[in-house]
Amino acid sequence: MTRLDENETSRFVTINEKGLQNFKIHFNDAGEGEAVIMLHGGGPGASGWSNYDRNVDALVQAGHRVILMDSPGFNKSDPVVLDEQRGLANARSVKALMDAVGIEKAHLVGNSMGGATALNFALEYPERTGKLVLMGPGGLGPSLFHAMPMEGIKLLFKLYSEPTRENLQKMLDVFVFDAANVTEELFEGRWNSIQAYPEHLRNFVLSTERIPLSAWDITPRLGAIEADTLIVWGRDDRFVPLDHGLKLLWQLKHANLHVFSKCGHWAQWEHADEFNRLTIEFLRKGKELT
Repeated sequence: MTRLDENETSRFVTINEKGLQNFKIHFNDAGEGEAVIMLHGGGPGASGWSNYDRNVDALVQAGHRVILMDSPGFNKSDPVVLDEQRGLANARSVKALMDAVGIEKAHLVGNSMGGATALNFALEYPERTGKLVLMGPGGLGPSLFHAMPMEGIKLLFKLYSEPTRENLQKMLDVFVFDAANVTEELFEGRWNSIQAYPEHLRNFVLSTERIPLSAWDITPRLGAIEADTLIVWGRDDRFVPLDHGLKLLWQLKHANLHVFSKCGHWAQWEHADEFNRLTIEFLRKGKELT
C-alpha cells in the first residue's frame, strides 16, 4: 500500500485561546474513523510527522482518523513564548484544534512532552478524552532512582542553546538504544527544521527561564484521570526515568504498563511494528468514542 505523504496531508488552522490569540497551528490529517491525535516530544526540530511517520500509516489502515499536531512553538506552527507550564498550554491548543476540525472526542497518543500534553488534556477536558497512550511522558517530577535532569534532557538543552549538527547528533544518539537506528533521513529532517525555525529554539529557552521544567509536575493530580491508559516505556530511556512509568501505573485508575527492552526514549520509532500492534489493539478494546 502506498505510504501517506507529509505534504498531501498538511493542514493549518487558526485558533484563539488564552496565550494563543490568532495563532496558527499546523497538523497532518489522514484517514477516517475514531480520531487519534498524536503529540510529539519537546526536542529541537520536533514535529508531529517526524515523531510518528512510522506509526501513522498503520493507524489509518486500522480505521482511524489520525492527526499529527505541531505543538505551539514547533515546526510549522507559530512561534510563542509561554508564561505557563507547556503541557497546559499545549492541551489548550489541542482542544482548539479539535474545535476547529469538528472533533468532539479523541484518543491521545503522546511521547515525552506530548505525553505531558495528553495528561494535562485529560485533566482539563475529561469529557473530550478517549483513551491515552503515553510513551515516556514528561511532567512527573523527581525520580526515586535517577538524578534529574537525566543525560538526554541535558543534551536537549545543550542543543537548544547551541544548535549545531554535532549537538543534534549527540542528542539523537541517546534518543534510542542503538544509535544505528538514527537514520540520515531522521537527522536531516530534524536539522532542516532547526534551521528553518531558529526562533522556536530561542523561545523555548526563554519560556523555560520563565517557567522551569519543575512547574510541569502534575503528579498530585494524576488520581483524577479516568481515561483508560496504555503506558509504554523503554527500559533504556535516558530522558525520562522508568520509575515514572511505575508512578503512573500506581496513581492512574485504569492503566497498564508495557516495557520494551533494548529501547530508549522513542519506543514508537525503535519498536514501531510492535508499538503499532499494541496501540491498535488497545484502542479497539471497550466502548467506542461517544
